[in-house]
Amino acid sequence: MAELIETTSAGIAAPRPRPASIESRASWIAAGIVLAVLSVSYGSPLLIVVGLKPITEDLGTVRQMVALAGALTWLGTGAGGILMGWVAERTSIRFTVIFGTVMIALGLAVSASGNIWAILVGHTLLVGLLGNGALYPPLLVYVSRWFDRRRGTALALISSGQYIAGMAWPILFERAMADYGWRVTMIGWAVVMLIVIPPIAFLFLHRPPEVPTSFFRDGTADEKRVVLGLRPNVVLAIVSIAGFCCCVPMAIPQGHLVAFCSDIGIAATQGAAMLSVLQAAAFVSRVFWGWLADRIGGLKTVLAGSICQAVAIAAFMTTQDEAGLFAVAAAYGLGFSGIIPAYVVAIRDLFPAREASWRVPTVLFVSMGGMAFGGWFAGALYDHFGFYAPAFLTGVIFNIANLVLVGSLVLRQRLNGGLRPYPA
Repeated sequence: MAELIETTSAGIAAPRPRPASIESRASWIAAGIVLAVLSVSYGSPLLIVVGLKPITEDLGTVRQMVALAGALTWLGTGAGGILMGWVAERTSIRFTVIFGTVMIALGLAVSASGNIWAILVGHTLLVGLLGNGALYPPLLVYVSRWFDRRRGTALALISSGQYIAGMAWPILFERAMADYGWRVTMIGWAVVMLIVIPPIAFLFLHRPPEVPTSFFRDGTADEKRVVLGLRPNVVLAIVSIAGFCCCVPMAIPQGHLVAFCSDIGIAATQGAAMLSVLQAAAFVSRVFWGWLADRIGGLKTVLAGSICQAVAIAAFMTTQDEAGLFAVAAAYGLGFSGIIPAYVVAIRDLFPAREASWRVPTVLFVSMGGMAFGGWFAGALYDHFGFYAPAFLTGVIFNIANLVLVGSLVLRQRLNGGLRPYPA
């Protein structure tokens, strides 16, 4: 946090002592609780990923339709985050998390009850919009308000819930679907969520500490009109579009890796294990990316992570060997894992804390639109060409666009002396 300036009796500008940090043991307890919640809730989108091929075959549809359900789950999550972020501000994070959990369970039950349209409606509206939309974006904002000095590390930690879920659940889901079918597996996971998450939310999710108004510098009138030499909403739009472009390639391996492996003769069990390796690598590296964001800022961390992701997504086109794909999946997980939390840190770096409840979900909504488009479009390209190379190539192109956009903002930040108008 930048030091404030005050004038001494001699008329010399001197740094005012830094306010006491709001961080405490309770901050890390809150982050740990959120990590546990997200580790369970993020199992719900993985059911479509693991079941992509058997669901397609059972329903007699095309792969892009099932992939669309997974894609719209991400889009619904982003859109729901804007709505439920507003609700959380006016009620409590405890209410939104319990409500979201019930909606996810209902969505899985609806999806398991009928045809492809039941899956599309259940996943888009219930699992996504009203379900995970009430958990992930509001919980990111919630945890960011417990921290001021190690916010990047904390956000990286809780976002690792996605990767803990990715490590723990795909192999379990694959075995359950093989033994009992995808419908029973979905309903079973709905029951698990209802048993686990609401009691945790009710008992442990408390309001974050109040921050004195003197704790944050609000910025001059000129700073409020200009961020990095541009209008604030222009910067928000650039960051959002960059998030869309980086999430298109991000969705392809995560949404299609198991099916891709099956197509080239690798057993589905090994494909699920490969997905778990990808998520495990992402989990291991995410704390590093959070540490880096605390030291160089959110924008530069996004740029570094995007470069790593671009190299890894291109590498998927170079091999169909099982050992090689395990290595590429691990490298991909190491590279992309810090990007989304770094976007949150960037928004908190560039804009006032009081605007976080709508600016953060807005960026997440557009970014998850990229996840939705990437997951669906990869399925559409597969249905057209019969193999996944065009999808991976499309991912590389979108990743390059992201590098151009984020790189331009990093350059502007450098030209502005690295100053951030709203230090947090």
